[in-house]
Amino acid sequence: MPRKRKKFKTLSRNKLTELKPFLDELVEKIEEPDYINEDPVQFMHAFDDKRDQELAGFFAATMAWGRRDIVNAKVEELLQRMQYKPAEFIEHYSEDDFSAFDSFKHRTFKPIDMHWLTKILQTILLKYGSFERFWKHCADEAKCQKRELIAVFHEKFFTFHPEMPQRTRKHVSNPEKNSSAKRLYMYLRWCIRKNSPVDPGIMDFISPAELKIPLDVHVARQARKLGLLSRKQNDWKSVLELNTRLKFLDPEDPAKYDYALFGIGVLGSEIPEKYIINRKVD
Repeated sequence: MPRKRKKFKTLSRNKLTELKPFLDELVEKIEEPDYINEDPVQFMHAFDDKRDQELAGFFAATMAWGRRDIVNAKVEELLQRMQYKPAEFIEHYSEDDFSAFDSFKHRTFKPIDMHWLTKILQTILLKYGSFERFWKHCADEAKCQKRELIAVFHEKFFTFHPEMPQRTRKHVSNPEKNSSAKRLYMYLRWCIRKNSPVDPGIMDFISPAELKIPLDVHVARQARKLGLLSRKQNDWKSVLELNTRLKFLDPEDPAKYDYALFGIGVLGSEIPEKYIINRKVD
């Protein structure tokens, strides 16, 4: 029989209550306007028109893979190729415009992927009028079907162009395949959270209470150290486990703790000794 993976220790509810002030203080410290300058969310703030914000933000989140400075440079390059008019470029896109993506590359993104993502977004805008209306349609379907929003989004997103190559699908996550859907939940955090100095909060189709934290390796590592996550895998089951504890800390805005955990992991904030529950975390 294979050995069962050992899980990390987690906090009781009383201990979670004791941890809350530390995490809340970190959120307040890190969620400030200066954060925008180094993060891909800057590309939503760069536009005044909501349509441009929605679409630039979607590309920025979808491409948020790897070092932030490189991600920012590649998103900047993509928007430059769109003449810094993403909504207009997408709405009027034709096969003749494919040359705009010539030689574009970021990680596993290639020109053909940008072409099909643009074609899909164009079809969505033509059918629904705005990207938010499409998200609302997916949210309504998810509630009817009792499925996860991101899973329905993934399914619907790829129905418009069945001729699209399979390779492009991997750039949009699906939690029903046990993906953490980190990039899409980061996009939703940007779009849904209100009264934030960082997140633009331009959409209303769900409430902040329905968001889940964007789980990456940095967030997961710090969550394990703090006793917020027992699982060793960075997958959808871990998102659900972590989210249960974060909703206990703040039922109305659990995703705000992304700032605290990301801040510890990437920005160098220290965890006081008394809050470290698991020391041997890879």
